[in-house]
Amino acid sequence: MTHHHSTRIDWSEMLPLLEQGAEIRIPMYRQAASWLTELLSPGSVQRVLDVGSGPGVLSCLLAETFPYAEVVAVDPTPELLERARERAAERGGRVTTLAAELPDGVDALGEADLVWAGESVHHIGDQLGALTDLGRRLRPGGLLAIAEGGLPPRYLPRDLGFGRPGLEARLEAVTADWFTTMRTELPGSRRETEDWRALLAAAGLAPAGTRTFLLDIPAPVPAVVREHVVMAVDRHRRVADDLTEEDAATLDRLLDPADPASLHHRPDVHFLTARTIHTARRVN
Repeated sequence: MTHHHSTRIDWSEMLPLLEQGAEIRIPMYRQAASWLTELLSPGSVQRVLDVGSGPGVLSCLLAETFPYAEVVAVDPTPELLERARERAAERGGRVTTLAAELPDGVDALGEADLVWAGESVHHIGDQLGALTDLGRRLRPGGLLAIAEGGLPPRYLPRDLGFGRPGLEARLEAVTADWFTTMRTELPGSRRETEDWRALLAAAGLAPAGTRTFLLDIPAPVPAVVREHVVMAVDRHRRVADDLTEEDAATLDRLLDPADPASLHHRPDVHFLTARTIHTARRVN
């Protein structure tokens, strides 16, 4: 068995993976942003908070979607905020940055018409408390949109032609166990039933709709997608807990550029995933 039990995430080290992954998902998030404009008139949105912005890919998309708004990329990691500033400058976007970590830094965020939290709430121990705090940042009629849940990425067929079939399903199970441990080790961790609509209502907001958006890049994938898949699977190989020796050997083959059956050369590599967006409105 292979054991790597740390749940600590070095976000600055993950910058290339985060940025490339977000860029590849832009078509999916563009659909989500378009849906948000059905819930909020772009002309009425003056300030947007992107909480847990990372390198700012979504911050720039939100600036494009809401052309009259100031967009603030909020993140505790200096290297990610620096990249967000660079991206905004490259695109001429109205994106500023704010170094803040929730829950302690929530008061520094100021008010907003839209608060976007993309896969960031689950990194806060008290998720209901976080939603309540973010809801209080909203101006009357403002919208909180959180990206939580969906379907994990799939890159490969069930049977690779070597190793035990069903590798990705087992990797997902390992990741789920890691995620559970990560959540329990967060400061102030509280277990909640992850019914996000109910949690948003419990936070004092009025649920405004939930939708799931699909990203489907079939084989043969473009080179940038193949490169990202290699990076993502390499991270699985380095951090996954409790891999069998057979699965570890399979991953090593998949990551070996000299192997014709590796991710670098396989014609059947694809990219299929989905992300669920939950929204709620401040009504008073």
